[in-house]
Amino acid sequence: MRFIDTHCHLDFEEFRDSLPQHLTEAQALGIGQWVVPGVTLAQCRTLPAFAQQYPGVHIAFGLHPYFMAQHNAADMSDLAALAHLHRSQLVAIGECGIDAMVADIDAQQHLFIEHIALANALSLPLIVHHRKSHHLLAKAFKQCPPQNGGVIHAFSGSLQDAQSYLKLGFKLGVGGTISYPRAAKTRTTLAQVPLESLVLETDAPSMPLSGYQGQVNVPKRVVEVFEHLCAIREESPQDIAEVIFKTSQEILSL
Repeated sequence: MRFIDTHCHLDFEEFRDSLPQHLTEAQALGIGQWVVPGVTLAQCRTLPAFAQQYPGVHIAFGLHPYFMAQHNAADMSDLAALAHLHRSQLVAIGECGIDAMVADIDAQQHLFIEHIALANALSLPLIVHHRKSHHLLAKAFKQCPPQNGGVIHAFSGSLQDAQSYLKLGFKLGVGGTISYPRAAKTRTTLAQVPLESLVLETDAPSMPLSGYQGQVNVPKRVVEVFEHLCAIREESPQDIAEVIFKTSQEILSL
C-alpha cells in the first residue's frame, strides 16, 4: 500500500535532529510523500530550500491563525509575492483559516479571505484550519468563493458540515482525532461520506493519536490513522488505501 501524509510540519523544531530517521521509518511503511504547510512568513521563506533537501516533501505557503499576534500588516502582501515567485513548488495555499479560540475573529476573517483570493489567483487548492469555526469559514467562502477546493485539515464535525465542504470541492483531512472515544460524531460522519472525499494526515509533531498522548507525533503514524479509518469504513483496506492515495494526488496535484 502507498500513503501520502497531506499535512505534517516536518520542519518544526521537534524534528530538527531526527527527521531523516523518521522519514526512513515512514518510507518503510509505504509513506512516500508529505505536504508541509506554511504557518508564518519567516517560516514560509525557508520552505523552498527545505523541500529540496528531502525528496517527496511538498510545500504550501500560509499564515496560520494561531500566530495572529506574530503576523504583521505587510505579511500577506509579502506572502503573495513569495507565492508567485515559488509557484512551481507550491501544492496549496495554507495553512490558513479561522480559529474561534484565538483573538480577533474579524482580523482572522479578513486574512483568510485574502488567502482564498491568493489561492484563486494562483489556481491552487487551500489547506484550511478550523476550530469551532465552521460557520465563520462558510461566511468567508460566500464572500470569496474558492475555485480549486482543497483540504479541510483535521476535519471534525457533522455530516452537514462535511457535505457543505464537499460541495465546494474540498476533501476532508482524517487525522488522529478519530482514534479518540470522544470523536464519535466525527467518526460517524467519516463513515458516511464518499470514500473519494477523504485524505490522510498526521499533523506531526502535533495531534498524537490515542495512546500516544503527551508524545511527539511522528510521520509513520499516518498508517495508524489509516487503520482507524478502516475500522469504521465498509470498503476493504486495499480499496481505501488506493482511493485515498489517488484523491490526495488529484486534489494537491502531486
